[in-house]
Amino acid sequence: MAERHHMPAANSPDNSPPQPLLEDEQLDRLDDFLDSDQVGEDALDLISAHGFLVALAVAPSELSPTQWLAELFQGEPTYRDDAERNDIIHLLTLLRDNAVAVLEQGGLPELPFELTLDGLPSEETPIGDWCAGFMEGVFSDESAWFQDDEEAAATLLLPFMLLSGLFDDEPDMAEMAKDQASQEAFVAQLPELVLDLYLHYRVPPETPKPKPRKKTPAKGKKRK
Repeated sequence: MAERHHMPAANSPDNSPPQPLLEDEQLDRLDDFLDSDQVGEDALDLISAHGFLVALAVAPSELSPTQWLAELFQGEPTYRDDAERNDIIHLLTLLRDNAVAVLEQGGLPELPFELTLDGLPSEETPIGDWCAGFMEGVFSDESAWFQDDEEAAATLLLPFMLLSGLFDDEPDMAEMAKDQASQEAFVAQLPELVLDLYLHYRVPPETPKPKPRKKTPAKGKKRK
């Protein structure tokens, strides 16, 4: 079973606590299935799948279920019957849809781990696994994430990239990974960072109100 913790995370701006995306028994059901011999070795585990599905909730583009299920499972699981298949796909879809609903209301998603590294390298913790799963969601349609404003996207995704451990072979990332205090700060802010990404991609900026035109003097009259 993947290790999960309800975390005492920072509250959202309206002081409401982060909201779980599935009930505990639903997460346990997914955990058992993803940890079973019914899925291939390359399939995402529960923590990584949670990150992957939250990324899909944030993503600027929509992938078809066929696409994202193939990415998550890396092959077709061996379902016992159609009922089990429908149940598992329903739970995965529900997690993603609940993430959309929470973020749409300006809430924070509850993440399935304590928001601290406890001095460990991120890739040795569930936090690293979750962020790696999140980045898998980004990679599944990378061009959509970066096409409109590559610099802003890179800035917003930097904490997820850094904590995932997937980019440690890049000198700049390796250097940043040495700053434990900075990494801990990113971890503490992960729910807020997810919301920031959602607002960036999914909520259009407010259209400025049109300014009233200056009145022009009528022909033949001079402005006093």
